[in-house]
Amino acid sequence: MPALPTSLTLGSLRVDTPVVLAPMAGITNAAYRRLCAEQGAGLYVCEMITSRGLVEGDQHTRDMLVFDELETTRSVQLYGTDPAYVGKAAEILCAEYGVAHIDLNFGCPVPKVTRKGGGGALPWKRGLLAEILEHAVAAATPYDVPVTMKTRTGIDDDHLTYLDAGRIAQESGVAAIALHGRTVAQAYSGAADWDAIAALVAHVEIPVLGNGDIWEAADAIRMVEQTGAAGVVVGRGCLGRPWIFRDLAAAFAGEQVATLPTLGDVAAMMRRHAELLCRHMGEERGCKEFRKHVSWYLKGFAAGGEMRRSLGLVDSLSALDRLLAELDPDEPFPIAELGAPRGRQGSPRERVVLPEGWLDDADGSGCHVHEDASETSGG
Repeated sequence: MPALPTSLTLGSLRVDTPVVLAPMAGITNAAYRRLCAEQGAGLYVCEMITSRGLVEGDQHTRDMLVFDELETTRSVQLYGTDPAYVGKAAEILCAEYGVAHIDLNFGCPVPKVTRKGGGGALPWKRGLLAEILEHAVAAATPYDVPVTMKTRTGIDDDHLTYLDAGRIAQESGVAAIALHGRTVAQAYSGAADWDAIAALVAHVEIPVLGNGDIWEAADAIRMVEQTGAAGVVVGRGCLGRPWIFRDLAAAFAGEQVATLPTLGDVAAMMRRHAELLCRHMGEERGCKEFRKHVSWYLKGFAAGGEMRRSLGLVDSLSALDRLLAELDPDEPFPIAELGAPRGRQGSPRERVVLPEGWLDDADGSGCHVHEDASETSGG
């Protein structure tokens, strides 16, 4: 069995642990990225922004491009369907925001995105995909900033795109490709196809990052051993569990460390998360943002409904402190939650919403797909 990778190389960028935090809308803001980075080395990617929003100076888009003062490696995921916009946006990120890495999203399964041919629908148009990647790489190359892409296995089982996408990425000068082992039709349901990740590894020479069903550090090691992936992308598995990055760093370093925090440890992590959110956003908005994380942090613990409701309405750090003080600090971590899926799962879709006639042409060179300035999602 080949040795585990201990670092990840993306062009000129070296990541000390082969672990990437997947961008998640409304989750991976500067505060959460800082919280995760405090746990272990890795590449922590900003929430997805739209190329058109950035080029046109949309204020909401620019507001999302906030980085923590300790965030030395700035990584941003860009969404785009128009090669010219994507190229201009990549240049803005390099020239004005000092980013060290740009990831392009071709994995989003949300109907409002696929309906316009974006996200996970776009790789069906091989020619268009190549044009977008080439524009992004051409814009980022003078700044020595590597461009990567994230995609899914295909639109559905009858319309797989990942092998062609990998070949096109390699030919376009993309530094690595991340593959979520699900189709767009699967969304977040069912099991991720790790065999597809292995097939892509065998198909291309650039690094392949595996994504899907990494709930514990042991899953990441198993994925890399099974597929030959150069590293892993972790999304829902870190919700309410930022310490998974500590476990991942230890696992890839060959150390046997699995964090089983007590409820007191979890409460301390919750307090740190809220504090960072308030530092970046102000106390009122920071506390509102924190509320969505409460159920993830407390998943499986005995904290009652009234406590959860109160935490879900918290409006100040002092109120949070009072509530956290009522939790039993010695309650052990709920073992039953280990390896269990977290975050959204849902059901597979009977039909992926696509533009009319989308599947009739698998090239799409010169195709102009409408791009909204305010798309937000992940993949």
